[in-house]
Amino acid sequence: MNLSTLNAVSPIDGRYRHLIEPLADFFSEGALIQYRVRVEVEYFIALCKLPLPQLSSVDAGHFDALRKLCLDFSSGDAEEIKSIEKITNHDVKAVEYFLKNRFDALGLTAFKEFIHFGLTSQDINNTAVPLSLKEGWIQTIRPAIQEIIEILSEKARAWKDVPMLARTHGQPASPTRLGKEIYVFVDRLVQQMNLIETIPFAAKFGGATGNFNAHHIAYPQIDWNRFADRFVGDVLGLHRSRTTTQIEHYDHLAAFFDNLKRIDTILIDLNRDMWTYISMNYFRQAIQAREVGSSAMPHKVNPIDFENSEGNLGIANAVFGHLSEKLPVSRLQRDLTDSTVLRNIGVPLSHMLISLKSLKKGLGKLILNETVILRDLEENWAVVAEAVQTVLRREGYPEPYEALKALTRTHARIDQKALCEFINGLSISDAVKQELKKITPDSYTGICSF
Repeated sequence: MNLSTLNAVSPIDGRYRHLIEPLADFFSEGALIQYRVRVEVEYFIALCKLPLPQLSSVDAGHFDALRKLCLDFSSGDAEEIKSIEKITNHDVKAVEYFLKNRFDALGLTAFKEFIHFGLTSQDINNTAVPLSLKEGWIQTIRPAIQEIIEILSEKARAWKDVPMLARTHGQPASPTRLGKEIYVFVDRLVQQMNLIETIPFAAKFGGATGNFNAHHIAYPQIDWNRFADRFVGDVLGLHRSRTTTQIEHYDHLAAFFDNLKRIDTILIDLNRDMWTYISMNYFRQAIQAREVGSSAMPHKVNPIDFENSEGNLGIANAVFGHLSEKLPVSRLQRDLTDSTVLRNIGVPLSHMLISLKSLKKGLGKLILNETVILRDLEENWAVVAEAVQTVLRREGYPEPYEALKALTRTHARIDQKALCEFINGLSISDAVKQELKKITPDSYTGICSF
């Protein structure tokens, strides 16, 4: 850990920097600048392809060189733009001046006034940010979630036939199967992942107040809405919000963050369940020989990975909540509050990535303690009372629920012997008695739903 990491105020860029390093390519200041350059370059190329009369003489051979400005974008380029920004006091204008300098070097001086032609800053920011979010999601966060789903699916299949005492309200309840309980989380996550794929990555592209005022006054014969739809959709791969103010209304972005909150909430639920199963000794944890569980108690092996995951998910959801509540609200045609808030998109995504990696680590340590699980079932024969009273209902036995209620509440502990004695005392056929005696806590698990 270097000195700059040790001096970082946020653990994202300090303690956990190595875990979230890939996100810097999408959500750092340098990444935002690079995405802005990319949008500006692609916009200029799109104008050339219209073509605008004044750009008809631009040789298409220059397009590769222009795109290389984005592909080969370096930290030095970002620093150059930041230096220009110190003079302009405007981040997007600094990108425009940077590109004008590069146009001079490429012999495109005559055309450089068509960089940022007719645009406002938010035409760049409100395309650069959703583009970075889309690519960051596809390349980092989504695969990490899918990996958790795959791990859980594998464990659900491996433990499909392991009977387990269920607990509702913390009390012994009708038995279930461990694999099914794990698969509950798979099913929930898959449904939310399917839902999030329906949310478009929306972008605003329409000039100073969303009406293409400058574009239309300069070239009234061009269908600028059609141009923008094709540019945003076909070139950038985003969904264009057609009717806007100066900024994107962020409704789709809010929906995306709310969906991520639901995914995080499911993962918090999973973390707490795994923590509880470990506390019940249903699982042991594999550890390294020199690893320390507690600074004072040598015997302890704490479920720290699940705790770390839960804590980071909580922070992520707090920020996602603010983003989804604040971003769709802007005074009149715009205020600047969205700008500073948007710069924090990488914060909750970083905490989410940290949590996913911690959860993966925790799941990888689990060692099934089937002996304890089966012993817990054996010590809770009372849970088959539901099964017995249900069969008695089928047979038309009078007040079966009340009969089982009296049995389970008058005995300090129900075991197999007590239940057999109860069954022998019932006025039912021997065949039904034999049927009831075959019911055991480890066999009364219903059917698997996956």
